[in-house]
Amino acid sequence: MKKISFLFLLVVVLLITGCKRNNNEIVMATEATFPPYEYYSDGKIVGVDVDIMKEVAKELGKKLKVKDVQFDSIISEVKSGKSDVGAAGISYSEERAKQVAFSDSYMDSMQVLVVRNDSKVESIIDLYDKSVAVQLGTVADTYLTDNYSEIKVVREKKFLAAIQDLKDSKVDAVLMDYVPAKEFVDDSLNILEEPVLVDSYSVIVDKSNKDLLKTINKVIKRMKKNGDIDKSLLKHSGD
Repeated sequence: MKKISFLFLLVVVLLITGCKRNNNEIVMATEATFPPYEYYSDGKIVGVDVDIMKEVAKELGKKLKVKDVQFDSIISEVKSGKSDVGAAGISYSEERAKQVAFSDSYMDSMQVLVVRNDSKVESIIDLYDKSVAVQLGTVADTYLTDNYSEIKVVREKKFLAAIQDLKDSKVDAVLMDYVPAKEFVDDSLNILEEPVLVDSYSVIVDKSNKDLLKTINKVIKRMKKNGDIDKSLLKHSGD
């Protein structure tokens, strides 16, 4: 009995030790398939959101650790404490705000339609009774679901899969952010000029982490004022 108790205690200690977070790190949850905000380059995750969070980590005297997860699991990563922040082109919504706290916005975005070059679609109205692909859990997903019951929404885990659906004629359009859309389109696709929706991006933290939120807002304000966010966008867009 004593041996069993000792082994049980040892397992518990190992589990606790293994789950212990490094206090010298700030962990960012993202999905690295959304250039120029987050993407892989030479085996590392880089992008506008990473640049912002590096400055936050520097402000805190810590190192930044970036975790690549599914977009629709980022909120649970933050709520559970597995990650300190979520940054992945995340738009504010009332539903999300019930679960996590949002920083000040750092970037305005336009949700646009991507169509094939031979398409006759000129606006969202032309997609009634047709199919539009979105990334699961994004603002595009929520917006179409809440406002366009006439449109069939096809939800993909990755934007690349949504774009491939369009190329394979499985859907009639993709709704996504304009900046990464420029990275994904090729000669066979076209981005419609008129945006479907204009929104903005923020960083998310657990509601209890008010000090971290304050620091993030301080850094965002400074980077917007001195033009560092715009410079980062240009750098990662290859312009």
